[in-house]
Amino acid sequence: MNDNFQTINLDEYVQTGEGGTALTYNHKDGKTLAKLFTLRVAAETAVREFHINEVVYDSGLPTPKPIRLITDGTRYGAEYELISPKRSFTRIISQEPDQLEPLSVSFAQLAKQLHQTPADTQRLPDMKELVASKIDDYQDMPAEYKERLHRFLDSVPSQPTCLHGDLHIGNIITDGRRNLWIDVGDFAYGVPEWDLCMMYYASHFLDEARADNIFHLNNATLKAHWDIFARAYYATDSAETLEAEAHRLEPFFVAKLTFILSKLSGGKRSFEGYLKNLFDQYLP
Repeated sequence: MNDNFQTINLDEYVQTGEGGTALTYNHKDGKTLAKLFTLRVAAETAVREFHINEVVYDSGLPTPKPIRLITDGTRYGAEYELISPKRSFTRIISQEPDQLEPLSVSFAQLAKQLHQTPADTQRLPDMKELVASKIDDYQDMPAEYKERLHRFLDSVPSQPTCLHGDLHIGNIITDGRRNLWIDVGDFAYGVPEWDLCMMYYASHFLDEARADNIFHLNNATLKAHWDIFARAYYATDSAETLEAEAHRLEPFFVAKLTFILSKLSGGKRSFEGYLKNLFDQYLP
């Protein structure tokens, strides 16, 4: 295992993307893509994500080949095989709205296949344990709320099948021949609800500006995407069954957000406000 960062010259790259925690750059030789995290993300995060990418690639799941850890001198990240030409499913839908239904159905099939794939539990983390590891980052979380969260986690079984960790339709790209998973740094194992809950959350709780920034789609399209996806994933048209499945996801996305928000802030953060309101509404 090599955790040495190799310094790159950004003059040899062209910026091609920007997300909430990282920027991407294509090398001018057309062979590799560099992902550099923002300054607030520690080097350890880049190392962890890179090695998780290696596990996913080694497992045979379709994902760009991880090549090396890199730095531009101030930021840290990794370099990967460049898939070209490529478009994300969300980008296709934003440009070709008639592709919403077939791509949402295809994504449901890909997600089901992923959730039926045995995970390498020796090299991947248990999502339940990842969530539990962040609880104490919220030093101002009242003991009652911590107990509720631990009680919920205790009720969730461990399951040795693959989870993407950040499952949404923007994290599938295609070159016209292959569909590949990207942004697999939070890959883990566990019950599928840990993935499905954040898809449901993104489809129903994001404000319009954030939905456009992350997915290039508006809220109405994201909700329509969820409806199509859910019918295909759960293999039912029963409104009652689909509503019940969505309701089951609510405590999962509240618990998962404690992990995500702590990770994005680099550790300690306040429990007050939005997250507390979600606990009060959705975590019994």
